[in-house]
Amino acid sequence: MVEDKIIIKGNKEGLNVVINMNKFKDFDEMLEALVEKLSKGKKFYKGCELKITTELKYINERQLSKLKDVLFEEILVKDCIFEDIEEEGNKVFSGVYEGRTKFLRKTVRSGQIINYSGNIVIVGDVNPGSEIYAAGNVIVLGILKGGVHAGLGGNDKAIIAAFCLQPQILQIGNIITRAPEDEGKPKYPEIAKVKDNTIIVEPYLYNKFI
Repeated sequence: MVEDKIIIKGNKEGLNVVINMNKFKDFDEMLEALVEKLSKGKKFYKGCELKITTELKYINERQLSKLKDVLFEEILVKDCIFEDIEEEGNKVFSGVYEGRTKFLRKTVRSGQIINYSGNIVIVGDVNPGSEIYAAGNVIVLGILKGGVHAGLGGNDKAIIAAFCLQPQILQIGNIITRAPEDEGKPKYPEIAKVKDNTIIVEPYLYNKFI
């Protein structure tokens, strides 16, 4: 029964959906069952924060992208967090590509602070005067002009990437720098990472991400 495969728990912070991937024959069957179950309470879930807890090793990047699109566009959730069921109880985030990830589809405005113990992906802009803190990576599919700290807690393997990278303050692990005072920015995505104890910024190149 779907009830045994997908468990929905509500709390004051939003909605937690626990998915047992071992009980589905494949991703498509799971997605169909998830949409069916969430659609029944769609009017209650609209605009809420949703956390998906499951075995992420069974979901590839293409499937994860499809799942996010469904949750945002069909169920109309506001934020989406993915957490590996095998990592629950861990207090320290050490992953770079895997692990807990918080997705936000909105513009982060001046005065707002986003803090998360994993990766943060923002589909939108980060305005000046806002602050982003992540134990993992920070990825911005837009313009990044606020303060940003990836690798919170000393993870110097973390990266910061954006379509337009113009942060007021940029920090990875324990290394901090300020944005250069130049007026022109390249019209391509950039990635900041630590190399030889210094933060460097490079063009984003496919298959050469790190």
